[in-house]
Amino acid sequence: MPVNSFENYPMSWKPTIKNRNNSLYKELATQLENDIKSGILKPGTMLPPQRELADYMDINLSTVSRAFKLCEQKGLVYGAVGRGTFVASDVAHSTVLLSGNEEKLIEMGAIMPSATPNQIILETIQRLIREPEMYRLLQYDLVEDNLLQKRAAAKWLERSNYHVDSDNILFAAGGQNALAGILSSMFRCGDKIGTNEVIYPGIKSLANMLGIQLVPIPNRENEAFADTLRQVCRKEDLKGVYLIADYHNPTTYSMDTRTREEIAQAAKELGIIVIEDGINSLLRENPLPPIASYAPDQVIYLSSLSKTLSPGLRIAFVAAPPSYYKNLSLGFYNMNIMVSPLMIEAAIRLIHSKAADDILESRREHTRNRNRRLNSILDGYEIYGDELCNFRWLVLPEGFTGRTFELYAKNAGVQLYCAERFVVGSSKVPSAVRIAVTAEENDEKFEKGLKILKKILESKTEFTYF
Repeated sequence: MPVNSFENYPMSWKPTIKNRNNSLYKELATQLENDIKSGILKPGTMLPPQRELADYMDINLSTVSRAFKLCEQKGLVYGAVGRGTFVASDVAHSTVLLSGNEEKLIEMGAIMPSATPNQIILETIQRLIREPEMYRLLQYDLVEDNLLQKRAAAKWLERSNYHVDSDNILFAAGGQNALAGILSSMFRCGDKIGTNEVIYPGIKSLANMLGIQLVPIPNRENEAFADTLRQVCRKEDLKGVYLIADYHNPTTYSMDTRTREEIAQAAKELGIIVIEDGINSLLRENPLPPIASYAPDQVIYLSSLSKTLSPGLRIAFVAAPPSYYKNLSLGFYNMNIMVSPLMIEAAIRLIHSKAADDILESRREHTRNRNRRLNSILDGYEIYGDELCNFRWLVLPEGFTGRTFELYAKNAGVQLYCAERFVVGSSKVPSAVRIAVTAEENDEKFEKGLKILKKILESKTEFTYF
């Protein structure tokens, strides 16, 4: 029993360390992790102040601090300066959002493009492999030195309204691979990166794996996002920021030109690295210039082909500022040795031909048709995203949480994803869900899924598909 009596003292967590022979901070961190994962400590729970917990357990304050830091690096808890330490809001939800093997579910969860245009890509690969000397594409090849391929990649980025020197282009094996390379090359365990309060789960899982802490930057009314970024950066000592300027995942928000310019100016003043994910930019017919165009020396810009041409190509282009190029190049080499020369050449052939334009327009038209049907069936509900965005953000009526709505939908045969999966740190969880528009291949099943969602919405909190 500790010297100070806490017998009747209210504390949100009262751990008991039985084995004090091992490293105390690791034992405490393990118990904290187990209590979070088992549900004893709920998302959003404020943990006892570190000094108070140290007194209760009769251990050094530094032991508690090290245990909390270890769990913070795993994304289990989140420290807010001046407020305390909280159980992260998303700990009960997986950040892996690819569809599983549940064939009975109507797929509206994972963001997947239609498979129909893949036939064009397959034909391109078949023609390619019939050419003489193409067997060489199955050998090791440092594509970094292939100027023709890099020029084609730069040409593709011009479609996103970004003009970049081809010498600054790097190749990655898809968008997630590019993010992993950027984070591991430019940041270290313990660094902090700012991002939106809800964000693409892939960056969350990577940050957790690498021990990088994501810090939410709130969207405050009557305050420019760039000003909030400045405040959070100085308070939290951010090393960088991760942003999606076009069709932000999951809220569908697109920044206007002024916001992009202001963020670029703030990045220059703060000297931070900006990671701009342009994966959704080409879904728009007339993309605005990216943040990178206003601060090319601060912004690492990445563009994946997964949503525009084909996810199976596993190709992404990274435009690196000259000062970051060497570190990024080494990082990608250490991760991949090389990106598949065959897939790069197939992508380049598509870009040089009319096929890329045809595929892109086909995807836009398919998305447009799907969204028009969604707008018709879910008319009257608060839902964000325009006709070219391949996912939508549904704000739920009073009485629902994202988590309960996801459960209701799944039990009724529809897979979608709740806001809890996207939230960063201890941010307030919005009552919302993300609906993928193009994932379900069958039009009739897609429409059926929308009607099921409408039935759940109309039933308020009395839906009983269990």
